[in-house]
Amino acid sequence: MGPRSFFAELVGTAFLVFVGVGVATLSFGFKVAGASPAAGVVATALAFGLVLVVLVYAIGPISGCHINPAVTIGFLASGRISLADALGYWTAQIVGGIAGAAALYGVASSATGYSTKKIGLGTDGYGKYSMVGLNGGGAFAVEVILTFLFVLVILAVTRDASNGAVAGLVIGLCLGLVHLVGIPLDGTSVNPARALAPALFVGGQALSQVWVFIVAPLVGGILSAAGYRFLYGRTEAAAPVKAAGPTVEPAPGV
Repeated sequence: MGPRSFFAELVGTAFLVFVGVGVATLSFGFKVAGASPAAGVVATALAFGLVLVVLVYAIGPISGCHINPAVTIGFLASGRISLADALGYWTAQIVGGIAGAAALYGVASSATGYSTKKIGLGTDGYGKYSMVGLNGGGAFAVEVILTFLFVLVILAVTRDASNGAVAGLVIGLCLGLVHLVGIPLDGTSVNPARALAPALFVGGQALSQVWVFIVAPLVGGILSAAGYRFLYGRTEAAAPVKAAGPTVEPAPGV
């Protein structure tokens, strides 16, 4: 891994946040999807899934397109990335997430009547900030379960180079699926960088609750590595497939 990989993670996470959180802000804040919460859920789930598919094929050959600290910790715990590379990825992902949220905030704040208190910025939440009133314990459990599923799928479909052509589609579909379930419950994080970035701009309750959406996905990522090792064995866990993207050789010098 090198500067190109870290830059790819930064840019990828920025676009994931800008597009996915942007559609969430438009759907639930500006209510461009109308009065139907279901329309907003579907639109946001599709946005996260589709942007991930695009990014996997665009930057997967460079960095593997983790663009998610929970994915990186799953690869670290399963022995498929070094600690030094994981630290670089986490730094790039957090910086990229904040950059994406800053760009989104800059665009949204130019709209008439926008304020973070009235419209928000696609943050996650529980209690009165949950569509179904889920409490903090429930939100923590949901994030662990959904992240476990998401990261386990990534680890499984990238274990074999022959899956490279379809891996991006499967990963994107899985992210869309977990959002369909998770958005009504707590907004869906499964990605600490995605959760932290908009919360920094909204502040208040969103920022005080964000620890759940950082810690729980990391726990889910670690547990997914344990599940992966149990299902596929330590030999498979050490397979030389570096990350979540299609297994295409990087360009010289990467």
